[in-house]
Amino acid sequence: MKRAGILNRHLAGALAGLGHGDGVLVCDAGMPIPDGPRVVDLAFRAGVPAFAEVLDGLLAELVIEGATAAEEVRRANPEAAGLLEGHFPALQLVPHERLKELSAGARLIVRTGEARPYANVLLRCGVFF
Repeated sequence: MKRAGILNRHLAGALAGLGHGDGVLVCDAGMPIPDGPRVVDLAFRAGVPAFAEVLDGLLAELVIEGATAAEEVRRANPEAAGLLEGHFPALQLVPHERLKELSAGARLIVRTGEARPYANVLLRCGVFF
């Protein structure tokens, strides 16, 4: 058994299979899940695990070269907006409907238990060298 890092075997395995340019959608419990991408559903109950906790855990494991979120996050969820802008100074903002369209092209979707609006981000994987 792993001692540190991500312990969820489904998530650890999915992360190990990602490559340069692959998309990872980290989303709240209300985000529609498109057919196609692999889904690791971590939601246990409303708010557990929190979006921030899951995002921080993923960022410790991945190299990210870009991130996209819904522009509505700034108005509807300033806390999530601040978190995202703190992690990603070049955060790209698009309308929520466009984010949903883009999420269909993600290789992996990680669903959190977050129960606040627009706590979603599409990450683009980079490389470590």
